[in-house]
Amino acid sequence: MTGSQVQFSFSQRSEDYLKTVVPSLEAVARRALVLTRVDFTIISGRRNMAEQRRLVRQGVSRTLYSRHLSGHALDLVPLDPVTGKGRFPRDLAVEVAAAFYEAGYQLNTAIRWGGMWADFEDIPHMEIPDMSARTL
Repeated sequence: MTGSQVQFSFSQRSEDYLKTVVPSLEAVARRALVLTRVDFTIISGRRNMAEQRRLVRQGVSRTLYSRHLSGHALDLVPLDPVTGKGRFPRDLAVEVAAAFYEAGYQLNTAIRWGGMWADFEDIPHMEIPDMSARTL
């Protein structure tokens, strides 16, 4: 992946959400913004348990053990290259996800995209996985 022709920058809202996540995820998001060919905005960072419970009740999330609770996850929306408005079509999301994976690789930080989950496709979700939970 080579970088985008246009230099994108985060909005103040995105910057505010980035301040809530762990520094390694913030660094990956900032690097992904340089690498991506599709602009994106951050719509969620660290959450408290009350917010997570509300999202589970609404069916937006399926777990009370979200990586958002520890600041190891964020949600984003790709911005349509023509209109500049947030949209969730898979082709735009894949472009942004590829930039996150490349940024994670460059910064030696594992990244997992919710758009690849088999049981619940969560296109906006990016996280640093809990490696301690893995077994060999």
